[in-house]
Amino acid sequence: MAISPEKREMDNLQRLLALAKAEDLGGGDVTGELLPAELRAEARFVARRELVFCGGLMLCAIAGAYDQAIATDVAIPDGLRVEAGAKLAKWSGPARGVLAAERVALNFIQRLSGIATLTRRYVDAAGGSGAAILDTRKTTPGWRDLAKYAVRCGGGCNHRRGLFDAILVKDNHLGVLARSGGGDPISDLADRLVEARAKLGPDGFIEMEVDTLGQLETALKLPLDMILLDNMTCEQMVRAVAIRDSAGLRGRVKLEASGGITLANVAAVAACGVERIAIGALTHSAEAADIGLDVELLP
Repeated sequence: MAISPEKREMDNLQRLLALAKAEDLGGGDVTGELLPAELRAEARFVARRELVFCGGLMLCAIAGAYDQAIATDVAIPDGLRVEAGAKLAKWSGPARGVLAAERVALNFIQRLSGIATLTRRYVDAAGGSGAAILDTRKTTPGWRDLAKYAVRCGGGCNHRRGLFDAILVKDNHLGVLARSGGGDPISDLADRLVEARAKLGPDGFIEMEVDTLGQLETALKLPLDMILLDNMTCEQMVRAVAIRDSAGLRGRVKLEASGGITLANVAAVAACGVERIAIGALTHSAEAADIGLDVELLP
């Protein structure tokens, strides 16, 4: 199914595009100015290797930032896996504008398609387990909305967008609370979490990170929607699922695996019975997809 960027993601593109154009174009394309102004060109974006395409619907905005006379024709919808040689999209218009915008356009769609492609590899590797593959906040500064869009194009799901839309109590939060005195930091949060829920929007949730099964048992007594199992072994995660289920909380509290998850072990993690698997590598370690731009002169 084709996927389309939302307004916040197109707004993210416009902010980044202004920066990208300024740093690349500067005071003008001194090489492009050597070309006669009347020359017209056709530029075809082509997949050099198998990939999941992402960013095609942004090419019109990128072209327009350089020359409104450049026409964009997108052949492949975002989120579709294609083979090497597939023609993804086409620009046609003034050669100066096409060549000036070339590198910035490729920088965007190669990065986004790389994230989408890696995400699809994780989704495929997890098989039919039913476990959702999620991103994290480990994104290039300024790129978060676009990166999360690319994750969706790859078949993954988005975690919280930032510190503002959901509560995730991590080990550092618990460590600070423990050092501040009092009793068990997890138990001490019960009343605060009830009050905090009122500050969340309809899509907000409350999650807590635990490192041990003992912490899990305590956390299951709190008003949580999810519990993050941090760097647990498969044996520990299987036991965590059993503990949650025996407490009668299946369907009410979801378990999320995180830490040390790779393409080599994601299937085993998914088989443990967790509902969610969070993977920072989707956005911080994805390689740029191999996409080329073939340019020809138009009559």
